[in-house]
Amino acid sequence: MSYIIQTHELTKRFSTELVIDHVSMNIKEGEIYGFLGPNGAGKTTIMKMLLNLVKPSSGDIFIQGKPVTPTSYDYLKEIGSLIEYPIFYEELTAYENLQIHCAYVGKEHDRQIGSVLETVGLRNIERKKVKDFSLGMRQRLAIARAIVTKPKILILDEPINGLDPIGIKEIRELLVLLKRQYQMTILVSSHIISEIESIADMIGVIDGGKLLEEIPMTSLRRRQQPSIQLVVSNAKEAKCILENFSGTQVDIINDTTLHVTQTNEKSAVLTKRLVFQGIDVEEVVVHHETLEEYFVNRITGGKDHVAIT
Repeated sequence: MSYIIQTHELTKRFSTELVIDHVSMNIKEGEIYGFLGPNGAGKTTIMKMLLNLVKPSSGDIFIQGKPVTPTSYDYLKEIGSLIEYPIFYEELTAYENLQIHCAYVGKEHDRQIGSVLETVGLRNIERKKVKDFSLGMRQRLAIARAIVTKPKILILDEPINGLDPIGIKEIRELLVLLKRQYQMTILVSSHIISEIESIADMIGVIDGGKLLEEIPMTSLRRRQQPSIQLVVSNAKEAKCILENFSGTQVDIINDTTLHVTQTNEKSAVLTKRLVFQGIDVEEVVVHHETLEEYFVNRITGGKDHVAIT
């Protein structure tokens, strides 16, 4: 599988401030790449550089194997995007806005506009002007505009912003459908990390303008160590018994509660050993680390006050 988006040592300075620091990204064709980082980490700036809205200070960008220069624009015909707050012709309808978009992109897709509006949940709004749309409706229209020409690449910055839970679910399902049905490559950021976790093939983590890690979700799930909480009759004795297992680390929470933070054994094996040694086990709770917990605990050193977007 080839890379459809690549950056090499991509760097951006605004005056003397270094906002993007030698970022090298690799996004495979046909995958959903989830972009995670704190507020101000540089996600939107990188997306804008991929779209030639912001010019790099140094470094290289390759889209579909071709270098992006300051005067490159033809490649944008194959990219649908939603960056920050979407702008429309306020006095026109959603249908008319999409007609204009198709025209200036140079693709005739009038027959698809109705079905695309239906797909994003904008039904029966033929006569309603965009100026009367809610935030959620505007966001849906922005996504419709990004996909109406069936681009090869989607770049979506906070695409579920302003949507209700049903809308979030619909957009999540839509992104997976676009990947499977049209083999679209999707670069997406979201402050709702659970949504990224549920759809992404690859995670890129950025902080302070630096790309800290690129990791497949399959590898991340294998690395997400489960923790086990046990309620027992005697925590001190139980701790001694469990720590005889190789690689098992146990913390005592109180007289009857243990927290197994690391082990090579399944919870059933640990429970069986305790019972065999005369320890009553009243409760066993197995917790699997989420992507959000991984991000906070492994990447930002446990600074759980960091705002993640």
